[in-house]
Amino acid sequence: LTALEAENARLRALLDARNRVRDEVRVAEIMAVDANPYKHNLVIDIGSRHGVYDGQAIVDANRTRKDFVAEDILRRAPARVGVYRLVMKAGSDNFRASSIQGVMKRLKAKGVEVVVYEPALSEDTFFNSVVIRDFGEFAESCDVIVSNRMAEELAPVADKVYTRDLFGSD
Repeated sequence: LTALEAENARLRALLDARNRVRDEVRVAEIMAVDANPYKHNLVIDIGSRHGVYDGQAIVDANRTRKDFVAEDILRRAPARVGVYRLVMKAGSDNFRASSIQGVMKRLKAKGVEVVVYEPALSEDTFFNSVVIRDFGEFAESCDVIVSNRMAEELAPVADKVYTRDLFGSD
């Protein structure tokens, strides 16, 4: 609970940052990134008619969030982390675009074994992590279970669940 209170205070301070920043903050989705490491070009889904101008600063909040989540999980010192379901939005089946991949990569880089529970996935591995289709085996074998949202199925192992789901919705 203390960690959630601290995060809420940090988020409130960020929300107030709009009052201190000269420019208006805009949120954009990155659509493409130039593969050339000497160029630093990217395409976003908004433009000049939305108030975006050439040379405007870009903050990659998604990377910061993945770093925070991975570091927070690592503080629990798990040997094995399980990822409960790969999709981030209810009703989606887009496994490849899941942002959990970045968290998985960070955990593996620190030597933590990562497994995945995704019954809808036909492959036996997902980004070099074993896919477990039996929930009981999955839940029993993991020290921490990462989930985008709390699900009824997770209730018996709620003490193992790491989620940022405060309101029980997307």
